[in-house]
Amino acid sequence: MEIQWYPGHMAKTKKKIQEELKLIDVVIELLDARIPISSKNPEVDSIIQNKRKIILLNKSDLSDPEVNKLWADYYIENKQDFIFTNSITGKGVRELISAMESKMAHVLERDAKKGRMNRQIKCMILGIPNVGKSTLINKMAGRSSAKTGNIPGVTRANQWIRVSNKILLLDTPGILWPKFEDTETGLKLAWIGSIKDTIYDREGATLRLISFLREYYPQNLIERYNIEIDSDDEDITVYEKIAQKRGFIQKGNNIDYARTAEMLLDELRKTKIGKISFERP
Repeated sequence: MEIQWYPGHMAKTKKKIQEELKLIDVVIELLDARIPISSKNPEVDSIIQNKRKIILLNKSDLSDPEVNKLWADYYIENKQDFIFTNSITGKGVRELISAMESKMAHVLERDAKKGRMNRQIKCMILGIPNVGKSTLINKMAGRSSAKTGNIPGVTRANQWIRVSNKILLLDTPGILWPKFEDTETGLKLAWIGSIKDTIYDREGATLRLISFLREYYPQNLIERYNIEIDSDDEDITVYEKIAQKRGFIQKGNNIDYARTAEMLLDELRKTKIGKISFERP
């Protein structure tokens, strides 16, 4: 299954980001803790080059705690600054602000000696659509500074936002990259809601989701939908068992695959199936 989505405004955003970078001290790369690989825009590192960077693993309340530990070990081993965050509750926000100030401490001290007092730290936040950028910024600033929503692409213009007297933050619209080289990347982005549901085959994506959950989280499926899964069941059989349990049957006793897909994806994103991580280091 190949999923591609690259609206025109994303190309303009990339160009704008490159223009604004000369003003930036620290780049905040916001990833989804459930898919740290697939939610990382492969073009970001080449765009920001040698800028100071902090990785935020957002929505860490939705991901598997045990897998979170694996990712923590991975980033520590690779000497990469990272913070687990929850943009809704504000978890990790104070740690982020402290980390930015720490990264810039020597620069601010140097500038102060040159007479440039009260210099503000200018940061840029980058991430894919629907990863929680605007919600996180609002928590950092303590007010509704940026538009928020659960529709990919809701932030369409770069905005400078005052986080504190010390920090200015440039919010940017979520950007994907022109082509997913790995078909699994588009699939995982679709599962978590970073690609509009209207542009891909939801039923096909749901069938693949069931396959993944059977391999890594079979008990979650069994308990959530009160079904039995036999080792020789095909994925489509499990799909149909879930539909039947929920009563998603059309006239003629036909399975309503579309309604079942909508329900499964919705419950996945709301963690009703459990805290799920789709990638491991």
